[in-house]
Amino acid sequence: MGALWRHWRDRLAQHGVPCADVDAKILTGAVLGLDGLGLAVGEAGPVSPAQREQIKAVMERRLAGEPVARIMGHREFYGLDFVLGAATLIPRPETELLVDLALAVIGGRDADFLDLGTGTGCIAIAILANAPRARAVAVDLSAEALVVATENAAIHAVTDRLELLAGSWFEPIGPNRRVDLILSNPPYIASPVIADLARDVREHDPMLALDGGPDGLAPYRIIVAGARDHLRPGGQLAVEIGYDQGGAVSDLFARAGLSDIRIISDLAGLDRVVVGHNIG
Repeated sequence: MGALWRHWRDRLAQHGVPCADVDAKILTGAVLGLDGLGLAVGEAGPVSPAQREQIKAVMERRLAGEPVARIMGHREFYGLDFVLGAATLIPRPETELLVDLALAVIGGRDADFLDLGTGTGCIAIAILANAPRARAVAVDLSAEALVVATENAAIHAVTDRLELLAGSWFEPIGPNRRVDLILSNPPYIASPVIADLARDVREHDPMLALDGGPDGLAPYRIIVAGARDHLRPGGQLAVEIGYDQGGAVSDLFARAGLSDIRIISDLAGLDRVVVGHNIG
């Protein structure tokens, strides 16, 4: 067993795959039903011919640039496990900042929030799992993504507090519906830059969830323009941004009449979230 995963570790490394050691262990362990400790303890354990073929198949997918999370079909986010789909992004640790912010705003009270471009549903579901009196509406243009979000909501037992709607941004919400908080991790990659993204992103992430238009700001213009019509007085809008978009998105917030605008940095010190208040 040990010789097998080391063989694939070396193959991955030779092909320039980052974290080849970790990836080889995770994928080998997934096929064998073992975690890292199990692999270490069972170093000399047998591997059947069928398992060898399965390991070869997943390693070849990794060699072709497919991310480990997509091969596995799920990813951890905010301490919860989320099923992935072809139409959803892989949840990233940076996005947990939106969950932290939402939980600080909601606290233990009754609250309604809106998640625009929900994908896997990870933002809305993580909030609901930690705020038992909150309710959410989550919107996505992709019907396939909403199937995945529905499955994740059921897994984490929040279906009764999560309404999933198909459509573009605010369109399925209705003009009179107002909430305490609007959240979004929208597409924010400028169209001309997409061809230069890492292979695992440009070849395996859904383009609908990446392409933010010519300057990467098109979704923010739509979200900011509709935010005040759907926020209660004192409500907040919070969006994830690219590392170099803090100034531009803050300016959009200001021009829309939002107040107390601030930029929140991630653990790497990069601008990651812009938040603003509806003054009523």
